[in-house]
Amino acid sequence: MAKKAVSTKKEKTTSTEQETSKNESQEVAVTPTFNKVEPFSLLTDYDISLFRSGKHYRLYEKLGSHVVQNQGVTGTLFAVWAPNAKYVSVIGTFNGWNRGEHPLNPRWDGSGIWEGWIPNIGNGEVYKYFIASNTGADIEKGDPYALRWEHPPKTASIVWDTWYEWKDQDWMKTRRAANNLNAPQSVYELHFGSWKRDPSNPERCLSYGEVADTLVPYVKEMGFTHVEFMPIMEHPYEPSWGYQITGYFAASSRFGTPQEFMYLIEQLHINGIGVILDWVPSHYPGDAHGLFQFDGTALYEHQDPREGYHPDWKSYIFNYGRYEVRSFLISNAIFWLDRFHADGLRVDAVASMLYRDYSRNAGEWVPNVFGGRENLEVISLFKELNEEIYRSFPDTQTIAEESTAFPGVSRPVYTGGLGFGMKWMMGWMNDTLRYFSKDPMYRKWHQNDVTFSLVYAFSENFMLPFSHDEVVYGKGSLIEKMPGDEWRKFANLRLMYTYMFTHPGTKLLFMGGEFAQFAEWNFEKSLDWHLLGNQPNKGMAECVKGLNNLYRSEGALFDKQFSPDGFEWIDTSDRENAVIVYARKGFNEKENLLVVLNFTPVPRSNYRIGIPAAGTYVEVFNSDKQEYWGSGTLNGEVHTQAIASHGKENSIELTLPPLGAIVFKLK
Repeated sequence: MAKKAVSTKKEKTTSTEQETSKNESQEVAVTPTFNKVEPFSLLTDYDISLFRSGKHYRLYEKLGSHVVQNQGVTGTLFAVWAPNAKYVSVIGTFNGWNRGEHPLNPRWDGSGIWEGWIPNIGNGEVYKYFIASNTGADIEKGDPYALRWEHPPKTASIVWDTWYEWKDQDWMKTRRAANNLNAPQSVYELHFGSWKRDPSNPERCLSYGEVADTLVPYVKEMGFTHVEFMPIMEHPYEPSWGYQITGYFAASSRFGTPQEFMYLIEQLHINGIGVILDWVPSHYPGDAHGLFQFDGTALYEHQDPREGYHPDWKSYIFNYGRYEVRSFLISNAIFWLDRFHADGLRVDAVASMLYRDYSRNAGEWVPNVFGGRENLEVISLFKELNEEIYRSFPDTQTIAEESTAFPGVSRPVYTGGLGFGMKWMMGWMNDTLRYFSKDPMYRKWHQNDVTFSLVYAFSENFMLPFSHDEVVYGKGSLIEKMPGDEWRKFANLRLMYTYMFTHPGTKLLFMGGEFAQFAEWNFEKSLDWHLLGNQPNKGMAECVKGLNNLYRSEGALFDKQFSPDGFEWIDTSDRENAVIVYARKGFNEKENLLVVLNFTPVPRSNYRIGIPAAGTYVEVFNSDKQEYWGSGTLNGEVHTQAIASHGKENSIELTLPPLGAIVFKLK
């Protein structure tokens, strides 16, 4: 999971505070001098029943701010959950931030919802809720359901909508095939603010529209099937990378409007590229305008810090057992699939949610009702969440970032699993990076690092990640993890990528890794795009492009990527030469692939390998191609010989390139 930075600074002045700064020393009355708010509601008794039982999955249609007509007049309905408030009003630019001018009405049903309709205001109005709490606190809060927020460091919400005339109907009708578990899924993970910046002004982030103009053709050319955006939801503190969210229902205003983000998604879809969004239900920051102590009490979080405070990230944990909070979270996940046509959600920090003792010492956590460490409320939430997502959006995927051996993360709920579509294979990532960081002369004693993953590879539906977490905080870039001189570093990285793309499971690569950026990732800077002018980096990009094309075109690499039937070891015994050989199998046996990996810089001639079927084999991929900045040690076509090897009746003789990977297919 991401090691998210948290703010230690005092929150900057809010829009409300800026507007009322002249009157800071004056007491602001909360008793309305006159009422400009009319009774109005979008909520039915059934809505309230669902909300209070944790079963309302479309709350964004009812709560928040909505421009609606009332008796022929256009205005805005405001509805907010604040059960421990004694007074709630809407303050904003339209009333001079006057706390007493537009009070909301508490509902009569005990739901804790305050609502009211204000005439003659609409999209673009800046507002907050003033809440006088039963605790005696006077608070100004942004709208938890706001669809747009001010550009940070300003902190107010903005009345907006999510209407958009989508033009991605062809993708939406056929995307089930692209998002299927038996489809190739090669994900390009990126951080929006640092993927590319304005070349004429490196301090300026590009807008959603500007990124669309360059990202879409780039991802398409590179052959990735999906893009994954690190959290795009509104957040106040940029060093959190988006993982400390205050506006769960709003795309960050740093880059434009919600509709402009929709345009970017639409353009990706039109070009056959799926979109996965990072989603963070694990914690949120304590900023004054956010969810923390929303109505003066621990409303969204637990009161007990042993359950409600995250020691690692200095943030606050949702109260997963509170029904209204469950409705909020499930509604939020559904919102991005519904209104923004997202093709999947990657759920952050799942392990931190599943265990009550996560990152806590003895005495710092509260056991569940059975005395155990598992968070039973979270387990039931995930099951309910995934059931609703796959019921309403069966052509999407949910992906868990889960770093433990918790059973059944990506297994159906009806079999006892959590119901996710996929799970990040964190163990594989750690083992692989540890192995490849070793000098090749020592690798023969560590072959288990690259073979062990197949012991458990099919216990879950695994996605193989080389994510942003591996290239920050002094860990260095992927290319700098590789040992040796420049040529060996690049050869090692090409070999590692080939191992990933031919290993069972879907794939994820963080931006910059595709062209071997030397510097580790810096969220405040653009990627070093100028490196593509260097032949080694250009060759790396061509290699990744070739691997994506191989993965997408060869059914043996994805037909059975989550099944043991799709993999066969041919040889793992040649530890002395650090060579492993395996076969990948698809629905068509004639299209099975043979993969040979040489983890040393020594080329090996006349290397004999047993082969399942006799015939002529064609080299369909070689990481040592000169266009990849390799040495050009190729095989072309090879013919089997009736010489037994590796338990097979027939075999072939190959030349293994140094620090190279080769893939063969029966002609």
